[in-house]
Amino acid sequence: MTAPNPPLNTPLPAWERRFRAGRIGLPDWAVEAPERCSVVATHQGVLEMHSWQPGGPLVQLTSRREGTALGEIDPSGEWIWWFDDAAGNEHGIWRRQPFGSAPGSDEVAVPGLAPSYSAGLALGPDELAVIGQNDDGYGTRIQVQEKGKALRLLYEHEEDAGVGGLSEDGTLVAIAHSEHGDSRHTALRVLRVADGSTVADLWDGPGKSLEPLGFAPLAGDPRLLVLHERRGRGELLIWDVQSGLEVEVNLDVPGEISQAQWFRDAATLLISVDHQARTRLYTFSLIDLSTQPAGPSDGTVLEATTRPDGKVWALWSSAAQPAAVRDLEGEMVLAPPGEPAPPSVTIEDVWVEGPGGRIHALLRRPTSATGPLPMVIDIHGGPTAHDGDYFRAYPSAWVDHGFALLQVNYRGSTGYGSQWRDALEKRVGHIELEDVVAVRDHLVETGIAAPDQVVLAGASWGGYLTLLGLGLYPDRWAVGVAGVPVADYLAAYEDEMEALKAFDRSLFGGSPEEVPDKYRDSSPITYADRVVAPVLVLAGENDPRCPIRQIENYVAVLAERGAEHEVYRYDAGHGSLVDDERVRQVRAEIDFVKRHLNA
Repeated sequence: MTAPNPPLNTPLPAWERRFRAGRIGLPDWAVEAPERCSVVATHQGVLEMHSWQPGGPLVQLTSRREGTALGEIDPSGEWIWWFDDAAGNEHGIWRRQPFGSAPGSDEVAVPGLAPSYSAGLALGPDELAVIGQNDDGYGTRIQVQEKGKALRLLYEHEEDAGVGGLSEDGTLVAIAHSEHGDSRHTALRVLRVADGSTVADLWDGPGKSLEPLGFAPLAGDPRLLVLHERRGRGELLIWDVQSGLEVEVNLDVPGEISQAQWFRDAATLLISVDHQARTRLYTFSLIDLSTQPAGPSDGTVLEATTRPDGKVWALWSSAAQPAAVRDLEGEMVLAPPGEPAPPSVTIEDVWVEGPGGRIHALLRRPTSATGPLPMVIDIHGGPTAHDGDYFRAYPSAWVDHGFALLQVNYRGSTGYGSQWRDALEKRVGHIELEDVVAVRDHLVETGIAAPDQVVLAGASWGGYLTLLGLGLYPDRWAVGVAGVPVADYLAAYEDEMEALKAFDRSLFGGSPEEVPDKYRDSSPITYADRVVAPVLVLAGENDPRCPIRQIENYVAVLAERGAEHEVYRYDAGHGSLVDDERVRQVRAEIDFVKRHLNA
C-alpha cells in the first residue's frame, strides 16, 4: 500500500516538520586529538557520518542511499571508521576514511575480512583495531588488525559475544560472552591482545549479567569499570583484572545505573541512572567517595561523554523539546542541523497496579483535550529497553492528530530492576501484554480513553506484541499497527541474524527444536485466527531481525480468513534512516487508523 501525499505547495504540518528536522548524535572524540570528533547527523534528510571540530561546521563524510549510523573515530583522530551494509541489512564490512574528507574518500578498513554482522569494534593506538563478527556457521569471532601485520584471530566461540573495549595502551581487551548459553546475562573475559591468552574471567552465575564499561584511561592501569546486578538492579564495581580485586561503588541514589565512564583523570566517574523513565547524571569521586548530581534535573540524558578538560557533553531532550548536545550548565555545544523541530506536549506519569506489580506508563494528550479520546498504545521495542521522557516525532504525530498516546514500561522493560526485566521469561509475550491491557483498561475506566477507539501499535518487539495482543485480546482493540514484527516465531528463528537466535534461546530456555511448545505459545501466528481488528503491517525487505518471510506467513493466514489487513513494504532493513521513508510510513499509519476509526 502507499499513503496519500499532501497537495503540492501546502505548508508542512508540525508533525511532519518534526520528522524532517535535523537530528544529531553525541560527538565521539579522539583520545589523542580531542578537538576532532565524529558525529552522526542528518544531511538532506538522511542520517550520515560527519567530521566535526568544536566551533566549526559539520563536514559530511558518507553519502549512502540508506544512510549511515554506525561509526567510530580512531584515537589519533586521523581516521573515521563506518559500517557499510547492504540496503540496511546490517551485514557488511568496515570502511575508514580520513578525518574531514568528502564522501567517496573511503577505503576498506580491513582487507580480506569477510562481511558479517558486527559484534563490536575497538580502536586503539597506532592503528590497532579489534573487530567483532557474528554470523551463521561460526557464532562469534574477534580478530585483531595491527599496523603492518596480518589479521589475527583472537577469540572464537559458537555462542554470542562482543568486544567490550581496549585498555588505554591497547594491551588488553574486554569481551562480554555467553559461553554458558545465556546471551541476556553475559560473563566477562579479559584477553591479552598480543596472543589472545586469558588475563581474567568474571561471572556472577545464572541470571546475573556483567557488562564491561571501559578500562581506566591511564596507560598500564588494569582497572575495568563493570556494570553488575548482584542485588537485583544495575550497580557498579571496579575490577582490577590483574590482581582480581573488586571494589563496589555505592552510589546510594534511587533508580538503577545504566551506564558509567571514567573522567580522564581516572579519579572520578560519570554515572547515568535510570529512575521512573528519566535518566539523570551523577559524579562519584573515588577519592572521597562522594556522590553529586550533575546536569539537568528534568527530561532525559540520552548519552554523555567526559572530556579531557573535565567538562561533560550530554545529549539531552524531553518529551516536549528535541535533543541537542549541551554541557552540564545547559550551554549549547552542538545543535541539530537546519530548522529546529517544533516542540510537543509534556509527559504525564501514570501508575497502575498490575498482575506483577506497579506498572509505570507515560501519557501524552493534546493540550485542549476533553472527554474520552481515541488512544494509540505505542509499545516499545527491545524488549530490554524502556520508554522515557525524551523527544520523539512518532508519538507527537498522533497527539497532533487528536489522539492520546500511551507508552507502557511493561514487565520486560529496563530501568525498574532485574526482576521486572526478566519477568517475561515466565511466558514470553503474554506477561508483557498483561501489563499493557491493565493500563489500557485503567485509562478506559477513568474516562481518558474511548473504549471503542483504542489502537494497539508498536515496532520490532512492539510490533510483535501488537500482533500477539490482537489475537490474545481481540475485544480490546479497534485497530492494530505492527511495524517490523515477529509474526511467526518459528520461521523468524530460522531466518534471523545469529545474535538474535542466541537471544531467543536465552529468552525461551532453548531453541525451537528443544522447546517448540514455548515458541508456539508465544507466536502471533498461533492466534491469527482470532484477530478481528483491521491490521496494518509494515515490513522491511532486508530486515535481518524480523525477516520478511515470517511476516508473509502471518499475512497469508489473515488473507485466507478474509481478515481486513494491509501491508506496507519498504526497501530497507529494521527501520529506515531516511526522513522521506519515515514520513511515508507514519502517513500510511495515520491514514489507515483514521479510515478505520472514521476519525
